[in-house]
Amino acid sequence: MNIKEIKELAKKFTPEQIESCIDQTLKIGKPTLEGCEVSGDTMEILNTLAKAETVRELMEQGMTEIEAIRELARRIRRVQGVEK
Repeated sequence: MNIKEIKELAKKFTPEQIESCIDQTLKIGKPTLEGCEVSGDTMEILNTLAKAETVRELMEQGMTEIEAIRELARRIRRVQGVEK
């Protein structure tokens, strides 16, 4: 998980813009929105964008950037079965 890319995307774009980048990636293999460059293969790009979208949504709900990143990490651990 590239936290730096996730943070930059979450600060720069709205959830709707990030969703557009996800759609573009699904259609053509990479996002075309200027400033939405993400490193990695298609799956890594999609993962990074989805995480950035979640962080941005949490920030819009009133969380700080750090709180949103921590919540994302908690959710990932829960899905992976690491945390109950």
